[in-house]
Amino acid sequence: MIRHILFITFTDSALPEQIQVVRQEFLKISGQIEGITSVEWGVNDSPEEKNAGFTHCVLMTFVDEAARQRYLPHPAHDDLKAVFRPVLRDIIVLDYTLNP
Repeated sequence: MIRHILFITFTDSALPEQIQVVRQEFLKISGQIEGITSVEWGVNDSPEEKNAGFTHCVLMTFVDEAARQRYLPHPAHDDLKAVFRPVLRDIIVLDYTLNP
């Protein structure tokens, strides 16, 4: 399995409704692309204040490398980027493989 983690901060002009659309697009993508087993969306609520300005997080799980490779060029991923990029200020993407 592969975990795909996004740390996100939105532009100051991003409206709550726009962020909600981004959230909805992320959450529905597992039903659109084979091999994505789960998608989680979260808003930072850590009291440690170590988030470096990142306010939101997405955690996706792929069953294997083939699933990740299907996701990257998939039209549903392109649709997600179309609503995501206009309100995105910054992002960190980190993937790792779960070893048995």
